Amino acid sequence: MESENAILALAALAQSTRLDVFRLLVKHEPEGLAAGDVARALAVPQNTMSSHLSILSRAGLVSAQRFGRSIVYRADLAHLQAVMLFLLRDCCDGRPEICAPLIEDLTPCCQPKPKRKAPTHV
Repeated sequence: MESENAILALAALAQSTRLDVFRLLVKHEPEGLAAGDVARALAVPQNTMSSHLSILSRAGLVSAQRFGRSIVYRADLAHLQAVMLFLLRDCCDGRPEICAPLIEDLTPCCQPKPKRKAPTHV
């Protein structure tokens, strides 16, 4: 990733409504949310929401897919990962103890949910 791409993504998230939009879309992965549903959930007028979604899209943080008359937006988690890795790429500089606490703090929030065992019939 180049610095300019990271700057675009970070700038897009440096506004409270856009940060709220992105966080909401992350919660609704992988299905995504229609633009109108995002606007209603955050109590933002649809034309204003359209501008916010456009900025997030140009920054590569969300993708959009049209379904009939509605557009469903999804968080681009791969792009977020690339931005975070860009920020942390040189973090350790040969000293893993610098980044280990950060990685440890991130790990518990992202553990996969345990799979439920299928019921057994006797």
